[in-house]
Amino acid sequence: MTPDEFIKAYEKALGSQNWANVDPLVHDNANVIFSNGKVNKGKSAVQAAFEHNFTAIKNETFVIENVNWLHKSSVIAVYTFEYKWEGIFNGQKIGGQGVGTSVLKLEEGHWQLLSEHLGKT
Repeated sequence: MTPDEFIKAYEKALGSQNWANVDPLVHDNANVIFSNGKVNKGKSAVQAAFEHNFTAIKNETFVIENVNWLHKSSVIAVYTFEYKWEGIFNGQKIGGQGVGTSVLKLEEGHWQLLSEHLGKT
């Protein structure tokens, strides 16, 4: 899998709303910061945050667009992107958009999310 293929796999895994599909794509030392400023350090905290969202927001879609590669090497890749999401929360359609920065690390032959910071536009 290339870093570009990772993005598509990550999008698809998030869209499944099933942590088992996201888990292999997340590094054990991952750090994810959501657009509300909540910092999730370590894979177990990231898992709890994602599973909370999967439960709260039904039929969520998350789309990554306009990827800009800042760095790609044989073991690290860094990119910025725009994202859009929507879903059903408490019976109401909701959604949002923003910008993000992600760092990927090649670990034992597999690209994994090491850091992600989502912000509002």
